[in-house]
Amino acid sequence: MMSARRLLPGIAVLCLGALLARGIADLAGPNHLLVAIALGFVLGNVVGVPDRLAPGIATHKLWLGAGIVLLGASLSLEAVLEVGGPVLAVVVGVTGLTLVLVEVLARNVFGLANRLSSLLAAGASICGVSAVVAVAGIVRAREGQIAYAAATVLLFDAITIVVYPIVGELLGLSGIVFGIWAGVSMFSTGPVVAVGFAHSDVAGQWATMTKLTRNALIGVVVLAYASYYARSGSSSASDGRSLGLLWAEFPKFVLGFLALAVLSSLGAFSPDQQASIENAYGWLFLLAFVGLGTEIRLATLRNTGSTPVVVVLVAFLVASALSLGVLTVLF
Repeated sequence: MMSARRLLPGIAVLCLGALLARGIADLAGPNHLLVAIALGFVLGNVVGVPDRLAPGIATHKLWLGAGIVLLGASLSLEAVLEVGGPVLAVVVGVTGLTLVLVEVLARNVFGLANRLSSLLAAGASICGVSAVVAVAGIVRAREGQIAYAAATVLLFDAITIVVYPIVGELLGLSGIVFGIWAGVSMFSTGPVVAVGFAHSDVAGQWATMTKLTRNALIGVVVLAYASYYARSGSSSASDGRSLGLLWAEFPKFVLGFLALAVLSSLGAFSPDQQASIENAYGWLFLLAFVGLGTEIRLATLRNTGSTPVVVVLVAFLVASALSLGVLTVLF
């Protein structure tokens, strides 16, 4: 267990970044979550992250998970269930389409290696780098392949954080449509939550819920790849190892999110308590997004191979446009 003394300097930097982001947003008008990401980006690429700060800044994933758990207290399951069927259908359909499209393009059109194709497909269709890591352990991918797939995902995360809020404003998308669209088409959880709340609280809640539903499909995808590569003789992962890796990579904050959503729907929280919880997860997200910004490294993005980017771009444009069209009709 890492000592608190090693974590405190980096956590203090996250706190300062969060306060600065809130102050800049209050004075100049831009969304405070996007400002937090921008500050982290400047720290990571212009100033540089000293070694003594790195452990504490790396806790940003913990704060994101904690914020998502608390977000569950703001949701009503009744409202979710009213549109749950169509949303689930869109999530499953877009996820399956993206995965198959990336696999087909990567293997049959661009001639990429099977393992790299699978990493790109998992990262683009499920939950970004987490899915890349989970599938990499199953298919025994090489370090270089993991790096290419992860860098490709991070490139799209960096681009969509900027582009999605602009598109949402230009098209005048409602909170529900924008939130579900971001949750079903963007790659990683952090950027999805950021752009959702940058649009509105309603969009942020729907973006988070949709993305968590999509993340839960990691179990199906990992087990499917384990079965496929085991039959082809290119993986030595046993069923026990597959299940162990699945649990290790499963985003466990989903369970806390669901628990608080159930309690909220049962009336467990008073209005004052819900207001306090909303304030708490707002600050937790600010801490998380300052740290997230430090992970968007220009050097890594420049080293991304062009072919993986083209493969994922084609699949992303198809899935994004199709899902937005369907959601506009449904809602």
